[in-house]
Amino acid sequence: MSTLKNLDNNKQQIQTVPPSFNFLKDVGLIAGGTMLSITMLSSAILAGGVVGLAISFCDLPDVRQLRNFWPSETTYIYDIKGKLLARIHGEANRQVESLDKISPNLKRAVLASEDSNFYEHHGIYPVGVGRAVIANLAAGQVREGGSTITMQLVKNLFLSQKRAFTRKITEAVLAVRLEQVLSKDEILEMYLNQVYWGHNNYGVQTAARTYFNKSAANLTLAESAMMAGLIPAPENFSPFVNMKLAKQRQEEVLGRMLELNWITQQEYNNALKQKIKLGKIKSFQGSALPYVTNAVAQELIKNFGRETLLKGGMRVQTTIDTNFQLMAEKTVKKWHRILEDQGLNKNQMALVAVDPRTHFVKALVGGIDAKKSEFNRATQAQRQPGSSFKPFVYYTAFASGKFTPSSTILDTPVGYRDGNSWYYPRNYDGSFMGAIPIRTALALSRNVPAVKLGKAVGMNRVIATCRTLGIMSPMQPVTSLPLGAIGVTPLEMAGAYATIANYGWQSPTTIIAQITDSSGNVLVDNTPRPKLVLDPWAAAATLDVMQTVVQEGTGKNAAIGRPVAGKTGTTSSEKDIWFVGTVPQLTTAIWVGRDDNRQLAHGASGGVMVAPVWRDFMQKALKGVPVERFQPPAKFPRPQSK
Repeated sequence: MSTLKNLDNNKQQIQTVPPSFNFLKDVGLIAGGTMLSITMLSSAILAGGVVGLAISFCDLPDVRQLRNFWPSETTYIYDIKGKLLARIHGEANRQVESLDKISPNLKRAVLASEDSNFYEHHGIYPVGVGRAVIANLAAGQVREGGSTITMQLVKNLFLSQKRAFTRKITEAVLAVRLEQVLSKDEILEMYLNQVYWGHNNYGVQTAARTYFNKSAANLTLAESAMMAGLIPAPENFSPFVNMKLAKQRQEEVLGRMLELNWITQQEYNNALKQKIKLGKIKSFQGSALPYVTNAVAQELIKNFGRETLLKGGMRVQTTIDTNFQLMAEKTVKKWHRILEDQGLNKNQMALVAVDPRTHFVKALVGGIDAKKSEFNRATQAQRQPGSSFKPFVYYTAFASGKFTPSSTILDTPVGYRDGNSWYYPRNYDGSFMGAIPIRTALALSRNVPAVKLGKAVGMNRVIATCRTLGIMSPMQPVTSLPLGAIGVTPLEMAGAYATIANYGWQSPTTIIAQITDSSGNVLVDNTPRPKLVLDPWAAAATLDVMQTVVQEGTGKNAAIGRPVAGKTGTTSSEKDIWFVGTVPQLTTAIWVGRDDNRQLAHGASGGVMVAPVWRDFMQKALKGVPVERFQPPAKFPRPQSK
């Protein structure tokens, strides 16, 4: 049998690796005359799996997103009107623990129960999968999982809970990918903090506090085995519900540990004799707005650190109105279905709405369903903005004092040396319009004029504009930059447009209005204190031209019967489509794409498919809000030529 060494200090090594044949024989799957049949079946399973993996490889979520993944972890979170969004009691909520602070007993117990070969395989364990498939084929349905810990993790984060043979192949592909991105210890740590332990406990720390009233670092072997036994069906095996069944599962886990030589016979006997002293169920209400509380948690951890957050008893007032947020989430779900009917299969969506006068986030939707995926695409997904990036180039040109909306730009063929090769920008339709006004160039989203304008003012100046607007995603001064050849988040895009919509006056874009401690002392006060960071005339000129986009250009589908300034965005590969637009009182960015970063559909565009989503949302959001017009450029002094 395999022997686990040095697990206490997280330097896990497996001493011996049994051949698959011997393992199958040991567990009783091979006996006498059935050996040849099982061998042939196993070969067929593996061959079929390889084919399945190849077919599924390009059609799955990008596991690299998990580098930025972080589960919600806060105290009390309220909406802007004081409505409680999430009640968190510190230990009673998910508390992320590093692997070295989790009891070695628990790590051994979980590995023994769920994946004893975890530190041997590369995401999938063919023997285990083969054994499960054989059992499932014999039963005529999916009865046995055979999933490794890595497979379970990707299932919990990306996939549905529906049991199916095809999902198992999907798990395997994602598991192999994840093992190439994260280390074994990182995967085990994420799994132990992500897995559900029953009674609203996510993560080992809160589960240990609830079941045994102690830290996960101090769990005994007996307690660890009982906790590990919960994982397949935590509510059914809970000692609070059925102690007899919980003890039975505990004995099974201890037996497996003994079989693996990870504990001695004496340790096994002592653990079974230990009296279990239970804690108390500390159920808490799940977040009413998961994407909002997830974003808040990230911000708090970044600014305060996890330890202070958990022990400080913070009271966090967000900038979100619950009803407004729920309307936004409902709109996203509705249009997800509509776009699927239009051929945009497996589409995901993110929406961020910001008040440009305060830079308060008013709605933040990170996906179509937070219950299926906690990954917050509004704040964590860096996607190419396409032509919705162009207003930053046009603003930079206007701010230089050398260009106005009426200036002429040549929409003609051109080539630029780009490193060791040449770059020839092309328009979406492949045509050229000759000499045209800048207003027309942006309204019709012509690519060549945008590149020429960027070269004229300097790409480094364009980058400087983006930094001023709060876009901190990495970017280089390459020739294709004006066409949005970078990764940005929907939150960054909404905040940037909001600054332009407020004529250059900017406060930090935030989802948190105020934070106090448990005694009411103010820790953070985000009352808007705007600073002028852009040239007002150039901002007004940009808004003026972007109104033409909606009136006469690619954004006609965003018209809502009041002044709107906005821009469509479509990447050349049609993987990302956008509409970002604003009225004086509200700026909204909407992104549509796929988690696997594949093409949405041939001909998919922001103007045709996202602008209607924006229009629907804004019509609801602005109900009862007075119509306001943008201030014309003439109201501000024009900058001198630089």
